[in-house]
Amino acid sequence: MQIITPDYILTPNTLLTNMSVAFDTTIKKIAPLEDLKKEFADAVVTKLKKNSLLMPGLINAHVHLEFSANKTQLSYGDFISWLYSVIENREELINGCDESCIAKAIDSMLESGITTFGAISSHGMDLQACANAPQNVVFFNELIGSQATMADALFTDFLARLDVSKSIKREGFYPGVAIHSPYSVHPILIKKALQIVKNENLKLTAHFMESSAEREWLDKSEGDFKDFFENLLKQKSSLSSSGEFLEYFNGYETLLTHVVQANKQELQTLSSNKHTVIHCPISNRLLGNGALDLKKLQKHNIRWICATDGLSSNYKLDLFEEMKCALFMHSDMPLLELAQRLIRSATKDAADALGINSGEIAQGKNADMIVLDLEGKPNDELAIHLILHRYNISKVYINGKVKKGT
Repeated sequence: MQIITPDYILTPNTLLTNMSVAFDTTIKKIAPLEDLKKEFADAVVTKLKKNSLLMPGLINAHVHLEFSANKTQLSYGDFISWLYSVIENREELINGCDESCIAKAIDSMLESGITTFGAISSHGMDLQACANAPQNVVFFNELIGSQATMADALFTDFLARLDVSKSIKREGFYPGVAIHSPYSVHPILIKKALQIVKNENLKLTAHFMESSAEREWLDKSEGDFKDFFENLLKQKSSLSSSGEFLEYFNGYETLLTHVVQANKQELQTLSSNKHTVIHCPISNRLLGNGALDLKKLQKHNIRWICATDGLSSNYKLDLFEEMKCALFMHSDMPLLELAQRLIRSATKDAADALGINSGEIAQGKNADMIVLDLEGKPNDELAIHLILHRYNISKVYINGKVKKGT
């Protein structure tokens, strides 16, 4: 049992003072220090330095680790150009990022206060590094492939990767399933995978409506994807509409990434099924996909959370940096309200979306916490300052154990 005493506690938008936290793997109680010392007499007490802030650990719900070797190989500014550059450089990037490369990316997330992440795994090459990660991990085995002739082989490979991930038995590791996108996965494969998801109650995610190319292809089998599918896959039309794709997920809450190009009807479907949107602002900007309309999501009562995507479409895996970019991207929203929503999106809302018992400094929650060293007494605009100034993170606790700091 431990007791930690910061100057301030943020959980995730309410600021507490003159309070301490008693915890082992979970948070047992939040109360004044003297009360906790009486109740937990044998607890080790840690008094943090002046202007210390304890807050929930950050949750990065969507990251591709297998492309972590990318620095300058890929083309930015346009989605299709980027996609062709990924195909051209795929082997070099994958072969250039071994387990140590992926572990380095994982460590960088720990340094930036990320205590849980959702790894989208296309090949399973990141499995061992994720199994060894200090963080909690939702390991999404990705299913991709639009050609019917390859369906059996692709599904066999997917099942093998999923089974291996299910063999990982450690605290805080959760196998899941990722359906790549409506344009890249054959309906037969989607239905088979979703049956497993529902039977085994696995966590589920998918990319959806990231680009205008996807919009035109799913609606009309036209646009920038037309040449791509005809030349590379000998495919002349889309296999399903966006509505048909979303229908597969009815009754099962799903994390849908990007959603930049979604229309009103699709947003209504997302809302009625209680799906969550994962917002990756830096990735959207670098790939020329535009800005997600957060006001429309909020109007439809759709939960949204902020994530980094991978280093194939980002320059670092830092949620504070991601939130900062979002703060400037969505210039039509009230600044403080947006900052508070962003903090909540990367803590409580992300935990709720992933079904993880964390995201708050609250009794009964997992002791996934970070300590920030503020430069002075916080005020009502703390959320803005946390995002803008990127304060030093001096301690990281995961399941009650110190993973950074002493």
